Amino acid sequence: MNALTHGNEICGAWAVDALLREAVRPVRGKLSLSFANVGAFASFDPAHPEASRWIDEDFNRLWDVSTLDGPRQSAELTRARALRGFFATVDYLLDLHSMHTPGPAMGLSGPTRGGLDFAHRLGLPGYVVIDAGHSAGRRLRDFADFSDEASPRQGYLVECGFHFERASVEVAHQVSRRFLDLTGVCPGLAVSVVTAPQMTVRITDAITIRSDAFRFAETIDSMQVIAKAGTLIALDGNEEVRTPYDDCVIVMPAPERYMLAGMTAVRLGRRVD
Repeated sequence: MNALTHGNEICGAWAVDALLREAVRPVRGKLSLSFANVGAFASFDPAHPEASRWIDEDFNRLWDVSTLDGPRQSAELTRARALRGFFATVDYLLDLHSMHTPGPAMGLSGPTRGGLDFAHRLGLPGYVVIDAGHSAGRRLRDFADFSDEASPRQGYLVECGFHFERASVEVAHQVSRRFLDLTGVCPGLAVSVVTAPQMTVRITDAITIRSDAFRFAETIDSMQVIAKAGTLIALDGNEEVRTPYDDCVIVMPAPERYMLAGMTAVRLGRRVD
C-alpha cells in the first residue's frame, strides 16, 4: 500500500500512518506500507500546497523500463530507482492519491479485465475508470506486469477526492481497509460502508495539451456527462476540442495552473454497463 506518490497528496499518508499506529500485522503474506516521494512531502507548506507536489518532476510518470534504466537524473528518478525492486515484488498494489479539483472519488483500474474485476470486488469508490494512463509517462499502477492481461498481479490507483478535504482522508481509510480485507492479508479489518453499484467509465480519449494557449470553453466538472456529441469543451490554441459522442463523461479536468503543453488536460469516456 503506497502513499505520497505526490508530496502534496496527503490523504493516503493519513491512512498508512493509522495502520502503522495500530500496529496492524498481516495474517497472510506480507504487508508493505510505503511513503513514496518523501522528499517532496518534506517541503510541504500549507500556504503553497501545490509547490510540494514534486521536487524535479512527476514521480508518477517514470515507471517504464527505458526511463528507469536510462541516463536521466532527478530527485524523483533516484527515489523511483530505490523503490523499483520493492514494487516489482508485490502481488497487489494500492496507490492512494487525491485530486487537484473537487469531484467524486474514483478508482483507476487500468486496461485489463482482471483490474476491473478487482475494482468491482473491492466495491469502492463509487466510480471506476478503465484507462491506459498518460502520454507524458507511465504510472506506478501500470509498472511491470500490472497491466498485463495474463498476469495475476493487480494494481489499483484510487483518487480519494479533493486535496486536503477531510472526506478524502475518510475514503483513503475505507479503501485501504477494504483492500487489506479483500486480499486476505488482514481479514476483518474492513469498516462497514454502505455502497451503491459502481459506475464504470472506459476512457476513449485523453486530451493532451499541444499549445501554450489551452483553455476550457466553460467550467466542467469531473464525472459530468455532456449529452450531445460535438459540444465544444476547449480550445487548444486555434484547435477546437469537442465531445466525440453523446453522453460523454468528463474525467478529471486539469486546473488552469496545469495547462502546460504535453500534459493531460482532460480525459473523455463512455459509461460501461
